[in-house]
Amino acid sequence: MDPQPEPGPRLDSDQSAADVHAAGRLVSARYPEAIGAVLGGSAARGRSTPTSDLDITVLLPDHGARRREVIRHDGRLAEVFLNSRADLRTAFAESRRTRRATALFLFADSVVLDDPDGHVETLRQEAHVLLAAGPDPLTDQERDARRALLTDLLDDLADAGPDSDPYEQLAVADRILREAAHLLTAHHRTWNGAGKWLPRRLRAADPDLGRRLLDGHLALARHAAPAPLSTAATRVLDLAGGPLREGYVAPAGALHPGADATGAGDHG
Repeated sequence: MDPQPEPGPRLDSDQSAADVHAAGRLVSARYPEAIGAVLGGSAARGRSTPTSDLDITVLLPDHGARRREVIRHDGRLAEVFLNSRADLRTAFAESRRTRRATALFLFADSVVLDDPDGHVETLRQEAHVLLAAGPDPLTDQERDARRALLTDLLDDLADAGPDSDPYEQLAVADRILREAAHLLTAHHRTWNGAGKWLPRRLRAADPDLGRRLLDGHLALARHAAPAPLSTAATRVLDLAGGPLREGYVAPAGALHPGADATGAGDHG
């Protein structure tokens, strides 16, 4: 399934027009050095409310200092990402490695606020191309590390009896969902996500198995029923090569995902 940007901007509502106007005023007032700016996030997709924050990316001259600012302007909260063109291209490339395309989506699914020299539009087109190409595939080492971790987590869930601490069980389930989502989106070469974007990206990657993972997590949270999540996560594990226990060797200095500096992972 080819990854696609979110539905394009819908600027036919009063709220959308107000968002664009507010974002434009903010950029003009606070960042006179800007050589371009876009409004992204829910505001760009016509899904914001009067209390939603504004996600703004400001393009700086090449000597500008890259930073992130959370500010309030004219009563509106805004999260502002300030980058030079080189900074953004570095962030775009990093997105392919981490498989989370926050910067790419914010720029591709955006409303142009200011672009006097065409730099913004050039970067938007680059973002669209990279989104369509999808993230880098997992290396064998990365895949094995995540297989080993998910295997370990599923064993922990299976070991939990009816009298298990429900907080511990839910904490394990949360990690299983995240790790299974990472493996499943990687299997389909689609983008992963965090927070509210994890279920959105998961359903986009695999509507059937993604939904089973989410439903399984919900069943455990609501009813302390681990079987649906375990079954769905095991299916994901099978797609990635199956469980990995004995025989797994991590290269010296490599930590599996979630391990601390001792390599101990989630065991204490």
